[in-house]
Amino acid sequence: MEQATCTFRLGELLGLKLLIDADFIVYKSCAGAEDEIDWGDDVITVISKFSEAYKNVVRDLTKIKAEFMWDVPEMILFFSDSRNFRKKIYPDYKGHRNRKKPCGYRRVITELGKNYEVIRLPELEADDAMGIYATAHEGNVICSPDKDMRQIPGKLFDMKELTTIDPIEGAKWHLIQTLSGDQTDGYSGVPGIGIKRAVALFEEDGYTWQTVVKAFKAKDLTEEDALINARLAKILTCNDYDPIQHTVIPWTPASDYRADS
Repeated sequence: MEQATCTFRLGELLGLKLLIDADFIVYKSCAGAEDEIDWGDDVITVISKFSEAYKNVVRDLTKIKAEFMWDVPEMILFFSDSRNFRKKIYPDYKGHRNRKKPCGYRRVITELGKNYEVIRLPELEADDAMGIYATAHEGNVICSPDKDMRQIPGKLFDMKELTTIDPIEGAKWHLIQTLSGDQTDGYSGVPGIGIKRAVALFEEDGYTWQTVVKAFKAKDLTEEDALINARLAKILTCNDYDPIQHTVIPWTPASDYRADS
């Protein structure tokens, strides 16, 4: 497997850092601080107490830090941009997620920026920004419950246990997600193929791009369909992003691509 040759830097590495997927923490904390006032006559007002929402976020961040036996010098909070490059690949990506952000969401993020380092990269999701940072600065810990982060080599804390993902395991997981899709994110992969079936196919035929294409064609889909799903599934590393132009480098496999070598 090709080794990373990353030169991208988002900041000086001064020891181990926790890279926090803060999108979901702030979202649920703000949603939990919402309340409603029913005025009658078909009028309902949604209200939120900012101090409660912020306190909930800090509480969750403190819990994450407490999971580690050593002193963590820094936490970096990652957020998704309001724009998403994947919609240029597939306009319906996350199209079913139309709910507005809960009250106080943006204000909480602004306040967090006064006390923590906050990273949000143009047109990228928090997952991608974490993947880029983690592969540019090895030795840090990604903290996220999202199974997509199993693509990124390094240490992953899924809010339950700490594991180490090696590069081959990460590349395999990307192909598995390409076949199985992600209904939450709105891309289907190969109809009828879930994670278990995808793993069985790869174990039988090899973790190769040709195995992916074969599975798509078996359902009367094209290699272009396969590539679209692979690009939607791919969590970016520092090799997939141009930090000067702030643009994504599209994932393009060779015809003989193998994830297991």
